[in-house]
Amino acid sequence: MWKTGAFAGRMRGLEFWVGGVLRISRPNARFQQWEALLRNRNKRQRAGEFLVQGVRPISLAVERGWPVRALIHDAERPPSRWAAGILERTGAERVAMAPELLSRLSGKEDEAVELVAVVALPDDDLARIPVGPSTLGVVFDRPGGPGNIGTTVRSLDAFGGAGLIVTGHAADPYDPKAVRASTGSLLAVPVVRVRSHREVLDWVRRERDAGRPLTVVGTDEHGAADIAEVDLTGPVLLVIGNETAGLSAGWREGCDTMARIPIGGAASSLNAASAATVALYEAVRQRGRRP
Repeated sequence: MWKTGAFAGRMRGLEFWVGGVLRISRPNARFQQWEALLRNRNKRQRAGEFLVQGVRPISLAVERGWPVRALIHDAERPPSRWAAGILERTGAERVAMAPELLSRLSGKEDEAVELVAVVALPDDDLARIPVGPSTLGVVFDRPGGPGNIGTTVRSLDAFGGAGLIVTGHAADPYDPKAVRASTGSLLAVPVVRVRSHREVLDWVRRERDAGRPLTVVGTDEHGAADIAEVDLTGPVLLVIGNETAGLSAGWREGCDTMARIPIGGAASSLNAASAATVALYEAVRQRGRRP
């Protein structure tokens, strides 16, 4: 059925258009498609999009030019100055949604939420990671926890890192837990997923052939030298292993050197994201600069 005036548009079950804004008041196929992005990695991949919540992450997505496909806001209250600015700055589809549904999309059903963004996934292309004389990157080998991925990205961002490479069968960097743990840094630092360490080592060889001598430094409690004794002043890739199993045999063979982070106390090892943070800090310390 067609309407006229402010209601120009077409009623479609539980969604309809009002003044160029799609309104959704009850769960429908569109809502369920977006809700599935919270829980289902395969559906994120097939749709080519993920959900972003929070002031800083959404602001960074817009500022850094990420393709924002839809902006979903509370249908029952006017947007704040920040939200209104975000809505005006993008050409994304605007969706006004019932607050209880919007809270479900945010993953915070007990909190009021103002805005959720549907953002396109980037290409998994190693060329997105810039390589130069001061490159500082991290490879995370088969991470099992999305929270550790997000925390590692946050540390990379804090210490001026060039990007994160996630290899092997691993948690998804675009899982809501990873996006949330990064506190927005996932939108500021390139993150690239690759199937195997071989792809990364082939890329390293190509960079070296082009005159960009990346050094690959693995981290392991039985490393040959303390990390403070390893030269991290040139272009470096720091390789962090799986939280339980450590580095794969392929990575152990592919690294130029293996470094250990000395620890004491009753702890048997560091959390993977903590190890990445310590290694990044040591690289920045050696380079004699603040992040």
